Amino acid sequence: MTTAFAKITTTETKLFLRSPVMAAAGILLPSILLLAIGAIPGMTEPSEKAGGYRFIDAWVPSLIVISLATLALQSIPAAVATYREQGVLRRLATTPVHPANLLGAQLLIHVTVSLAGIALVLGLGNAVYDVPLPKHPLSFALTLVLGVVATFALGLIAAAVARTSKAATGVAMVAFLPIMFFGGVYLPRPLLPEVLRRIGDYLPPGSQALQDAWVGTGVQPLQLAALAAFAVLGTALAAKLFRWE
Repeated sequence: MTTAFAKITTTETKLFLRSPVMAAAGILLPSILLLAIGAIPGMTEPSEKAGGYRFIDAWVPSLIVISLATLALQSIPAAVATYREQGVLRRLATTPVHPANLLGAQLLIHVTVSLAGIALVLGLGNAVYDVPLPKHPLSFALTLVLGVVATFALGLIAAAVARTSKAATGVAMVAFLPIMFFGGVYLPRPLLPEVLRRIGDYLPPGSQALQDAWVGTGVQPLQLAALAAFAVLGTALAAKLFRWE
């Protein structure tokens, strides 16, 4: 089983890299936006609207949202639905290699790429704009893990119910657009109305909790509980709805 999974993962990695658009978006797009945002006058200066922090510091968690949302809510639903559409999952079900290996490989590849993009943003932000690394690394790591699982669970729900790649993309948009908005991608979270910021506090992948762990103010347990609920319920729902064909 381990050997079969390793072979499938190797094959899927090669196929994934043949069309590197999503890989480039997950890894490079957040860092490109970081450099672009940092070049805007005033973004590297403390601002009262950003709670006394620099806008560049407050925007890094939103850049993490871009990497996760792109891969979890655009790439993987389309990839899984394409395999269903082409009958790959159905054919695998008739072999000793269970289709779950294919799903596991897809998840491993996409999560790895998203984490690579996040690591690049953290390193580049620190090196170029002196963005401090998280002051509470353990809380940051816990929030990130929960946020990753919760976001990918939503992507798997879209993959579970869509019969075609186009349909999967459309279904995933139901979660993609709100997560990008409430995560501060379209407009910095400090500039959002209070009620919208509070809603965003409890949505995957946990932008506010990541920010709180980053600056050292402490993550609210209720925010972690909300992420955990999204992760558990989303994964359970995806498993219940999933069809191999």
